[in-house]
Amino acid sequence: MSQTGRARKGRPVNTRAVIRHLEWTIQPDREPDAEPTTYAMQCAVCGKTSPPSVDFGVPQDWVFEHGSRNPSHHTYREIITRPWRAWWKP
Repeated sequence: MSQTGRARKGRPVNTRAVIRHLEWTIQPDREPDAEPTTYAMQCAVCGKTSPPSVDFGVPQDWVFEHGSRNPSHHTYREIITRPWRAWWKP
């Protein structure tokens, strides 16, 4: 397509579009079939990350193990993955 808005061989390009402005709402997904919330920890020094788990004790244990193998690694990030859902507000 050229910069003049025409396709090859001189045919005009259809640029019509329908745009609807809708109000959306968003909230945590608490439906029975929602994915579980998971927790993980990431070392801020080396970037290694614990496996995600629905039980926060698993990433906490990983921090203690990682810290014992890397005595200078004292800073960590918590990673929470929580399912959300969004829909058009009527």
